[in-house]
Amino acid sequence: MTISLSPGAGAHHAIGLMSGTSHDGVSAALVRIDERRQPMVKLLASKTYPYASGFRVRLLNASGGAKVGAGEISALNFGLGRALACAAVNLARGAAMPLERLSFIASHGHTIFHLPPRRARRGEIPSTLQLGEASVIAALTGVPVVADFRPIDMALGGEAAPLAPLAHLRLFGHPRLGRVVQNIGGIGDATYLPPNAKPGDPSLIAFDTGPGNMLIDALAAKLTGGRMRMDRDGALAASGQVDQRLLAELMRAPYFRRRPPKSTGREEFGLAYLEKIARRARTLRVTGRDLIATVTALTARSIAESCRRFLTPLGPVDQVIVTGGGAHNQSLMRMIETELPGVEVLQAERLGVDGDALEAIAFAILGYEMLRGRPGNLPSVTGARAPAILGKLTLPPTLRSIPRKSYGFSGLLSKATKV
Repeated sequence: MTISLSPGAGAHHAIGLMSGTSHDGVSAALVRIDERRQPMVKLLASKTYPYASGFRVRLLNASGGAKVGAGEISALNFGLGRALACAAVNLARGAAMPLERLSFIASHGHTIFHLPPRRARRGEIPSTLQLGEASVIAALTGVPVVADFRPIDMALGGEAAPLAPLAHLRLFGHPRLGRVVQNIGGIGDATYLPPNAKPGDPSLIAFDTGPGNMLIDALAAKLTGGRMRMDRDGALAASGQVDQRLLAELMRAPYFRRRPPKSTGREEFGLAYLEKIARRARTLRVTGRDLIATVTALTARSIAESCRRFLTPLGPVDQVIVTGGGAHNQSLMRMIETELPGVEVLQAERLGVDGDALEAIAFAILGYEMLRGRPGNLPSVTGARAPAILGKLTLPPTLRSIPRKSYGFSGLLSKATKV
C-alpha cells in the first residue's frame, strides 16, 4: 500500500484525534486539507467522546503517579487504541464520510509521562510516552495512521511540546496584530504569533504556562462528592472569594519564572501538587469555594504573567485567543481579562475556529506535514537542535482483519458512544 499527498492531488480528508491532560475523553476532528485554498484547513465535523468512568480512573491512576505495572500500561495502550478508533468511526459515520475516503488518521494519543531535558535531574533519562496503539487504530479502521509525534523532538534535545504552534500559525497568523493562542486544557499552553509571523521567526515561541483546568476539575469533584467533573461555567469559583495570600504564595512556584522553552504536566501540577495546596489552604483557613476561586485565579494569573514576562518583550500582544475547555469557564475568562487590561481576550469561535476541536485539528495538520515529508516542530518553540518530521506511519492491512461488529469497545467510552 502506498500513500501520496502531493499538493496538486487536490483535497485530502483526514481525522485528527487527541486525548488531553483533562482525561475527559477523545476529541476528534474531521477536516479537509487543500493547499490550493486559504485557509488550507476546513473543519467538517468534530466531537468529544467521553471516557467511561472506570476507564478514566485507570488513565488518571497511570498518569498521576500511581504504581501500575507493565501489564496495565500495555492494556491501556491497546484499550486507548480501540477508543481512538471508535471515536474516528463514529465521527466519520455521523458526517456521512466513508472511511475509504480518508487519506489518513492522525492520533496524538494520550500522554501518561513527560520528562523533558530541562526538567530531568542528574541520572534521569528525558523521555515522553503517549499511549493509544496506532496498529489497533489502523486495523480497526482500515486507514493509514500517523501517531507518536513527540519522541523525535525530544531525541533532538527539545521539550517535545507544545507541538500545535505550526497549526496556530496556519489558522491565526495576522499581518498586523500580535496574537497569543492560549489553550486551557488540563495544562495551559501559549503560542505567540507576532505580526506577519513566518515559520522560523525567532519571536514565534510557545510554551506551557502552567496549570489549566486540572486543579480546578479535581477540586470541583472533591467539593461535590464526585457529582461534578468540572466547575461548569465557573459557577463555583464565582461564588467564592480569591485569597490573595495563598495566590501570591502559589505564584512563587519556580516553573512560572523558568524561561521558555519549557513544558510541564501532571508530574509537576498534578494531584501531589494539589495536596500541597490543600495543606497550605487549611493552615490559612481557605476552604471550599474560596479555594476553587483561588486556584482558578492561579490559572489566570500564570497565563497573564507569562504574557508580561516572556511575550510582550518580543512584540505587541493585541489579542489573547482562548481555546480548550477553559474558554467555557466564565469566571476564568473574566479573571484573565482583569489581569490583562488593554488586551482583547476572546474565544477562538469569534475568529471562525472551533476552539474545542483545535488540538485535534492541529494533529491532523501535523499528520499531513509528516506525509508531505515536511518538519512539524518549530525549534524556536521546543528548543530542539533541528527541525524534524514528526510522527510514525502505520499502514493498515490490505483487508480488514477484524469485523466491524467485533470491535469490543465496552468499558472504554461512555455508553452513549456506539459503533
